[in-house]
Parts: sequence; structure tokens; C-alpha cells
Amino acid sequence: MSMYYQAFQNHMDLTAPWRAGASSALKFVNLVPQGMSDQLIGRLSAALELISRSTLTYHRPAYGIERVMVGNREVAVTEEIAYATPFGSLLHFRKDGVGEQPRMLLVAPMSGHFATLLRGTVQTLLQDHDVYITDWHNPRDIPRREGRFGLDDYTEHLIDFLGQLGPRPHMVAICQPSVSALAAAAIMCEDNHPSRPATLTLMAGPIDTRIQPTRVNDFAKSRPIEWFERNLINYVPVQCRGALRKVYPGFVQLTAFVSMNLERHIKQHLDLANHIAKGEKDKAATIKTFYDEYFAVMDLPAEFYIETVRDVFQEHLLPQGKLMHRGRPVNTRAVSRMGLMTVEGEKDDICSIGQTLAAQDLCTGVRAYRRVHHMQAGVGHYGVFSGRRWNNEIYPLLRDFVHVNS
Repeated sequence: MSMYYQAFQNHMDLTAPWRAGASSALKFVNLVPQGMSDQLIGRLSAALELISRSTLTYHRPAYGIERVMVGNREVAVTEEIAYATPFGSLLHFRKDGVGEQPRMLLVAPMSGHFATLLRGTVQTLLQDHDVYITDWHNPRDIPRREGRFGLDDYTEHLIDFLGQLGPRPHMVAICQPSVSALAAAAIMCEDNHPSRPATLTLMAGPIDTRIQPTRVNDFAKSRPIEWFERNLINYVPVQCRGALRKVYPGFVQLTAFVSMNLERHIKQHLDLANHIAKGEKDKAATIKTFYDEYFAVMDLPAEFYIETVRDVFQEHLLPQGKLMHRGRPVNTRAVSRMGLMTVEGEKDDICSIGQTLAAQDLCTGVRAYRRVHHMQAGVGHYGVFSGRRWNNEIYPLLRDFVHVNS
């Protein structure tokens, strides 16, 4: 196993003084009164801005949700950690002066980005729900003594988190964790757990990736699992608290994402430089806000990544009835006395139409009148849980589904 993550971190550390210097110089340049060589100052500001931003951050950005509309009034929102393990926190968005609302666990992907990617999803759900989110911690900050974190551990966390919410909460899983969310629901139903979900909503999730495989699915099956272990797994650099923990580095995943749309990202940064040079602060701020989130990267525990690739994308264990949890079969037929909603996007090129719908066929114990499936026209993967159509078309269906099954 090579040490490319260590080399990358060394490079970032060595170039940090340049970025810090550019950031400091930018503050002074911005103090120059308007009218004094505006064109020259604008170009200099643009150059310094791009230099100072040529880095990644490994810290979770703020959710920044301070107030939300509930009915016809605005209420304050406070973040509080309701429960935590070394690998993740159950983060509660508490609202002041609001009566009882359906308790909901929003399950965020453990991917190359933080759970703050669902900031807009949370803000919309807060209108009518008491929202908690799985706020996953960055493995590079978790000491090796805390042990491994695999697919079973992820599912176990969901069961524990739901237990903290009390009787009959609701669970909404976005993308990748749909498999663990369905597994957790099946185990809890089979055990008659008091906190088994009243509803389970799976959104753009890879329940059965044999259906209309995407490029992502094809790549996962293009090589043996040993190739992923050799080429994508690396050690956390020695400068970090999680030194020598095995991970799938977030910057590697980000590099893959950027390369898929390289021309677009280059154009965005050229546009950013032009907006700064021209003094178009609002336009520049929009681009900077996007990339502040996009370049905040999170590593994945090696065990979780490898087991997900193998069990979900290569061997399709869940739809074949072969998935195990702690040595115990996951019986999706046990899912009952709850509502099941599946949501897909017409133009989703990550999780295609039919892959999430497959959960409806697996959960034979759910009554027909408690099933809902929605295919949203005109949206891609991220449009299923963010943006205008999520707010105006998908969310009202989800809200009513939860209300009816509460």
C-alpha cells in the first residue's frame, strides 16, 4: 500500500504559508479605497483569492440554520448533540416554543462530504418535523484505538440513534445509507423494538444496483475488490489524530467527482476570478459558498467503503436475501406495521430509476395502503432531496405521508 495520502498532506502543509500569505494580503488589498487603480486592484484581489482558496478543509462546515418558518411564524433553531459515539453524533435541531411534531431521523450518507450537504433538506423538514441528523465524524480525526467501523457498525448506529428518539420515530435515508436504513428497520421490526420506525423513506438509494446500472455501478463491478483495497485505501497521515487508520481518502473521491465535470469546475473558477475583478460581490459569493462546501472533504473508514462496494454494488446481497448483520440474516419480509415510501429522480445518473423502487418488492409485509412510490420528473440525483422541486413537489408528499402514518 502506497503512502500517497501522507505525500498529499505533506504538500498541503508545505504550501500552507503561501495560502496564508495570500489571505493576509487580500485583507489589506480590500482596504484600498475604490477609485484607486480599480482594474489593477481587482485583478490582484482575484489572484490572491484563488491562491488562498487552493486547498481542502477537513472540518465540518456549519449548518448555519438559526431560524425557520413554522406555520406563519419564525422560530429559533438550536443545535444540540443528543447522543454521540466516536464515529458520529445524533444532532438535534431543537426549535423554541413549538408544539409536538413527528420525530424524524435524517440519515446522511457517509461519503466524501459531510452531513452538511443536507443543510437544505434539514431546513425544509424543520417546518413540520422535529429533526435529528446522523452527523458523521471524519475518520482522520478518530484515533485507531476506537476500533473499526464497517457496514454492520453503520447499521448498528442507526438502531441506536432511533432508540434515542423514543417510540415510533420516522426515518428518511438519503442515497447510500438506504441499504443500512432498510436493514435496521427489518431488524427492529423482527425484534419488535419499541423505537422501530413508524415510516421509512428511501430517497435515491442503491437497494438493487442490478437494475439499469449507472456508470458508478459499472465502475464498482469493473474490478475485483482486491483492486479497490490496493489502489484506493490508504493510511491517515501521521500529523492527524487518526494517524495510520486505514481510510478511503476524501480528496481521492473529490478528485474523481471533479474529473467527471472538469471543464465546468475550471469555468466556475474563471468566472469567480472575473466577478472579483469586476467587484461583483454577490455573484462571487454564490460561487465561493458552493465551493466552501464542495471542498470540505471527509474520509471514509476503509472497512465501511470496502464492505459497501462488495456487499451492495458487487454482490447485491440485500435484494438476494443474503445480507447479514452481526451474523444474523436481514429479513426484509419482517418489515411491517409501518409506512414505506421510495423516491427516485428521472434523470438520476448515480442511482437510476428502479434501484430504490426495488425496496417495495422486498418488503412484502408492508400493507399496500401504506406504500408510496414517487418518481420525480426532471431531476437528477441531488434534485431528489434539494432545490426547488424537492421543496415544492417532493417534500409535500413526504410530509403528508409522515402525517398519515404518525
